[in-house]
Amino acid sequence: MVKPIPDGYHSVTPTLTISGASNAIEFYKKAFDAKEIHRFPGPDGKSIMHAEIRIGDSAIMLCDEMPQMGCLSPTSIGGPSGSIYLYVNDVDSVFNKAISVGAKLMMPMMDGFWGDRIGALTDPFGHRWTIATRKKDMTVEEIQKAGAEFMKGQCK
Repeated sequence: MVKPIPDGYHSVTPTLTISGASNAIEFYKKAFDAKEIHRFPGPDGKSIMHAEIRIGDSAIMLCDEMPQMGCLSPTSIGGPSGSIYLYVNDVDSVFNKAISVGAKLMMPMMDGFWGDRIGALTDPFGHRWTIATRKKDMTVEEIQKAGAEFMKGQCK
């Protein structure tokens, strides 16, 4: 019997369209210790039709732009349509490493009211990443209370 969700995958797997997928794979290796699983070339033999990498325990699929199929990257559409929230063991180290190899700072490191230490960056290919480490486990009620207090401070 075939498993409906293959081993090593979760219910949701992000797929990124990138202008320069080969370069992006190399960046993700340097910035996030990604492991390349495989890549399949496009019909031209140069572009990537499909590739997979792993960061931690999660797969990310990616491909080069294919305008004829409506697959455009953030650099072509003028910005990302979403972002990736990446949990790691040492957020400060991973965040600083990503910046050192070419990511751009969007939001400096901070302690979020919901218990995560986070920072946000944009990779050289236009995708947004929020890098995080859980520092404090909180209930939904505790997060709501902390969030309300945080918002009061923002309105001053």
